[in-house]
Amino acid sequence: MEPPQQCLLILTLILLSTTNPTSHSSSTTLDPKQLTALQSLNIPTTTDPCTTTTCDNSSPFRHLLTLNLSNCPHHLQISTTALKSLFSLTSLSILDCPSLPLPHFPSPLSTNLRSFLAINSLTKLSGVFLSHLTHLTTLTISNTTINSTHPSIILNPMKSLNSLTITQARLNGLLPKHWHINLTHIDLSHNSLYGKIPTSLTRLENLQVLNLSSNGITGVIPNSIGDLLSLQKLSLSSNSLSGTIPESILAMPELIHLDLGSNQLNGTVPMFISEMDNLKYLNLEYNKFHGIMPFNESTIKRFIVFKISGNNKLCYNQTTISSKLVLGISPCDKYGLPIPPPPAKDSLSDGSTSRRSSKDEDDDGGDVKSDPDMNDHKGPSKVVLGVAIGLSSIVFLIVFLVLLSKWCG
Repeated sequence: MEPPQQCLLILTLILLSTTNPTSHSSSTTLDPKQLTALQSLNIPTTTDPCTTTTCDNSSPFRHLLTLNLSNCPHHLQISTTALKSLFSLTSLSILDCPSLPLPHFPSPLSTNLRSFLAINSLTKLSGVFLSHLTHLTTLTISNTTINSTHPSIILNPMKSLNSLTITQARLNGLLPKHWHINLTHIDLSHNSLYGKIPTSLTRLENLQVLNLSSNGITGVIPNSIGDLLSLQKLSLSSNSLSGTIPESILAMPELIHLDLGSNQLNGTVPMFISEMDNLKYLNLEYNKFHGIMPFNESTIKRFIVFKISGNNKLCYNQTTISSKLVLGISPCDKYGLPIPPPPAKDSLSDGSTSRRSSKDEDDDGGDVKSDPDMNDHKGPSKVVLGVAIGLSSIVFLIVFLVLLSKWCG
């Protein structure tokens, strides 16, 4: 049982290389300096890690190759001394350690690392720090802020990079103009990147995933996008792309996932999309497409996900698509224009009630004859009128008597 509040570590030890396949059972133990480094990270070392996991076959001591830290306590720090001892690591993963300060990586460790992952971790992470990890093949950063003025600062030195994932990292700047040909996976979604999609990005012949969604990318989708013959997933949603969908997309035989939603794309929806037999996910919603949607009902049902709503000038052919199929766009009239939806019953009811209420208010205030009882309440009461008449008669009688006595005298 691990003591409370200690950093949970999973030590995965990978066989490095050996001339003798049976040397796993070597009696050599883990390097004492690495044992000390693990103890500084609150990792129990009562037993030799190499007795339960795989170490390399160095002699006289074996070495760790992979280290995964997760759920670190707030007080945890990684000393430079410990990292010097862990020079043999080829993979380092840090998960859910948001209070962990970024330590200085000694040069041997920076050079030796092939995989670096930081998810919801590290208080400070700079592009300059990442650029020193020159031999990485896999870089994954998510929900961790990177202080960098340009993605090129990070990526240019990493000539062996195969998989790149930097998401929700507040990364800003233009997309790099130069990309290393080895890349098979690029995910730069949910950042603050801007500018146009460079044509150099479309020269990555081995690229299988390209996700640039939720940025500030403008311009058109380059026609050379169709040169990505190995691409399986293309996501450009939630940007400010304009223009039409290039026909060259038809030339991408492996494409399964196409997400172009929430942009400013216009023109008509291309008919050639229905010819892409491998395509299973299609999102074209919230753009500016117009005209008649070219797909019939059987084509639409072929997709696992199909989104087309939010295109107010787009409509569907009622002869090929049942009204029971909810698409989020209007049916077409005989001129190929969207039929305006009928007024909602609730709206009519609310409007009639509102008009009647307004008329009733006018009647209540303007036509006092409509309610006799209301006259009694709003005008002078009968008692007051009677008193006023009586007093007036008395005053009149007194004045009459005074005048009469003067006349007789």
